[in-house]
Amino acid sequence: MALSSCFVLKVGGELARSHELASVATDIVALRRRGHMSIVVHGGGPQVTELQQNLGQTPKVVAGRRITDEGALAAMKMAVAGAVNVDLCAALVRAGGAPVGLHGASSLVVRAKRRPPVVVAGGGPDPIDFGLVGDVVDVNRSLLELLAGAGYTPVVACLAADELGNVYNINADAVASRLAMAIRARVLVLLTDVPFVRFDATEGGARVARLGRTEAEQAIAAGRIRGGMIPKLTEAFAALEQGVAAVLIIGKLGPGDLVRALENPGEMGTLLTPG
Repeated sequence: MALSSCFVLKVGGELARSHELASVATDIVALRRRGHMSIVVHGGGPQVTELQQNLGQTPKVVAGRRITDEGALAAMKMAVAGAVNVDLCAALVRAGGAPVGLHGASSLVVRAKRRPPVVVAGGGPDPIDFGLVGDVVDVNRSLLELLAGAGYTPVVACLAADELGNVYNINADAVASRLAMAIRARVLVLLTDVPFVRFDATEGGARVARLGRTEAEQAIAAGRIRGGMIPKLTEAFAALEQGVAAVLIIGKLGPGDLVRALENPGEMGTLLTPG
C-alpha cells in the first residue's frame, strides 16, 4: 500500500484516556475497511505530568513544550511508550483492528537529533534549552510500508532515537507532522481535547472553521491563541508547506464523527490552509 494514501492521525493524551477513544478506534477501523490506511501518532502529556508529580518531579512546560531532563524522559518512557501506547492498541483491538505499537527506537521508525537551544513561538525572545528533546531527521518508511501493506495499523509513541541509541522526547504534533511530510500523507488529522481552534478560548470564542498561516501568526502574537495550540499550529503549517494536502484539527468526537470529518473537510473542527 502506498503510504501517500494514508491518513496520519495524532491522538492527544486527554483523548487517549477519555470515553471518546472507543469511537475514534471504531472509526479508524472503519476507515481501514474502506481502504484508507491510518498511521496513529500519540502523545501523553497529561499522563506524563501526573506521573512526574507522583514521582516527586516538577513538570516544566514552556509554550506548550515540555523541558525534558533525565527524570522527565524516564516518565515519558513509562507513560507514553508504555501505558498510553498499550491502551491505544487495546482500544483498536476491541474495535476489530490490528495495531502494532512502536516508538522511535523501534528500528528507528522516528530518527532524531538533539535540539539545540532555540527560540519558539510563545516562549519569549530568548533561546530555550529543552534538554533531552529531539528534532525529527528521518522516518523509517520501509517499516511503515511493511506494516501498512500487511494490513496493520502502526501506533507510534512520541519518542525518537538516534543511531547511538539515545532517546529523545519530541512533541507529538511534531512527530505527526514530520511523519506526514515524510510520507506525503493524504491528510494530517490532529485529534485533541478541544473540538476546534477558537480565538480567546477562555472567553468562549466561536469555532474558526478555516484558518490560514498569516491569521494564525497574528492571533498568536496578540495572545489570542495560547498554550498547547501554538505547537500544533506551528507543526501543521510546516506540514502544509512540505506537501501534506490538508490538516484538520478536531476533537469531542462521537461515533462516526472522524469518518464524517474526513469525508467533508471543514464541516467539523478547523481546516488549516497555507495562506
